[in-house]
Amino acid sequence: MNYAIASPGYSVLNTKVLILNRSYLPIHVTSVRRAFSLLYQGIARAVDEQYQTFDFDSWSHLSVSVRDDSVGLVNRVIRVPRVILLVGYDRVPKRQVRFSRYNIYARDKCMCQYCGAKLPRHELNLDHVIPRSRGGTSTWENVVCSCHACNRRKGGRTPQEAKMSILMRPYKPKWTPFMQETFNLSRYKEWLPFLNTVDVSYWNTELLEK
Repeated sequence: MNYAIASPGYSVLNTKVLILNRSYLPIHVTSVRRAFSLLYQGIARAVDEQYQTFDFDSWSHLSVSVRDDSVGLVNRVIRVPRVILLVGYDRVPKRQVRFSRYNIYARDKCMCQYCGAKLPRHELNLDHVIPRSRGGTSTWENVVCSCHACNRRKGGRTPQEAKMSILMRPYKPKWTPFMQETFNLSRYKEWLPFLNTVDVSYWNTELLEK
């Protein structure tokens, strides 16, 4: 059996679906288009509000209410799944957290670690707590978000020399900012039971130090 999704549902196809591993733990998000592909191939099953799971055929025959997002197939309208379960996957991916500008901003929540101002990224820069001229290294434990004013005030000095304090001691995070920000959105009501079943730190441990 082949299936084709009608073009009017294109915008819906790009919205998000929560992916669970076999233990019902959130591990990622994907698009509706990709979720349908996984369902059709038998790699995943759709999960409803009662935690029941459905293969592609059984899901496609469920009735669609006016409150449900849906897309049109060639011969019927199908409800959009907001949660899918990978039937053969029981692990949480492990990746090394990247030391990057984006991830430092995410760790510090786009907040200057000297004055506490929360600003757009283009109004922030990165500051070496121990200046490089003093032997400071470019590592998670020595780099923080800083607003331009605080960066100029501190200059090439240490915080103690500049009589400035750091709001939070810099550290290497154990989470991926993408996963944390995505899960914290809780953008669909169908996601909430699964996001609340385990502390965020559980699936954020996918980024283990080697």
